[in-house]
Amino acid sequence: MYRFLLRNRDELIERCKAKVALRPQRTASVDQLAKGVPLFLDQLIQTLQAEGDGEPEESLRISGSSGGDMFALSEMGVGARAHGKVLLELGFTVEQVVHDYGDLCQAITDLAVERDEPFAIDEFRTLNRCLDNAIADAVAGFADQRDAAVALKTSSDENQRLGFLVHELRDYLQTATAAFAALEAGRLAIGGSTSALVKRSMASMNSLLAESLSVVRAHARTPTKEKFAIVLLLADVRRTSSLYAGASGCSLKVPHVDPELSVEGDRVLLGAALVNLLQNAFKFTHANTEVTLTAYGRDDRVLIEVMDQCGGLPPGAAEGLFEPFKQSSRDRSGLGLGLSIARKSVQADGGSLSVRDLPGSGCIFTIDLPRCAQA
Repeated sequence: MYRFLLRNRDELIERCKAKVALRPQRTASVDQLAKGVPLFLDQLIQTLQAEGDGEPEESLRISGSSGGDMFALSEMGVGARAHGKVLLELGFTVEQVVHDYGDLCQAITDLAVERDEPFAIDEFRTLNRCLDNAIADAVAGFADQRDAAVALKTSSDENQRLGFLVHELRDYLQTATAAFAALEAGRLAIGGSTSALVKRSMASMNSLLAESLSVVRAHARTPTKEKFAIVLLLADVRRTSSLYAGASGCSLKVPHVDPELSVEGDRVLLGAALVNLLQNAFKFTHANTEVTLTAYGRDDRVLIEVMDQCGGLPPGAAEGLFEPFKQSSRDRSGLGLGLSIARKSVQADGGSLSVRDLPGSGCIFTIDLPRCAQA
């Protein structure tokens, strides 16, 4: 096999290139070929030569032992990993990594049959060992590069979110500080527009921090399942949200809730999701209007609704509200993550969160959960 591969090296490479070209939207690039089949073929030839010369240690140094060695890569392993990384950078899939080495094996077999070239069993074993190690290392290289790319993007996204949060908090703090300084000078009356500016800035900072806390809870908290009555959940939420209602100049209405209504889920995360919906309602509802929080049963479901009087949504804006960092209004006192986090929290308990537009009036956010026996 050593002499056969040496004589037919160029022919085998051309056959592999032809196989690659037959795949849909796949062409053999210079980088792919340099770090792929040609390098592997040269190392295979060197491995067979070392074995033929009675140098088993040299053979293992070049191509590795059976099963490979993840802590000490052979020359073949280093080249294969580089090949896997290149394929990812070129937009190929992990299947392409495997196919590249399979192409060479097929090309060797076909050409040997055509030339009536017999191979010894030990030579086939060496070929299979080299292919096995090369494919494993190439796939590992592909995965390492992909994981590195994902980690880099995640880090970039986190830095962007953190930068946005710090920037927004700084702006609101500077506004509140300047307005407070003007009030402290004694030239302006408490309760006027400057005082209102301080209140709005403080409320915006509180909203940003609450939303950031929701992100941390959603990622760090281990969900806990418990049965609880909806009336108790709404009582907790009402106490918290009444503060936001007063700051916004609106009122919160909570009609009677059937004490028999119960669900099973993570009470903390569901409560946070509901508070988020109410904060959102107070943020966008018209001044001096009412936000309504209701809960009722329908067959085997429990529905919790938050209705505001924002005047309705722009056409086609309903579903986009739940996209991360989506802020469709001019009010930017948030990260655009609240509704996305709320939906994920509800879905984690087997429920759903949707919005219904009431053109010219407002909108209704509905949490739909499976109903269970009374807690």
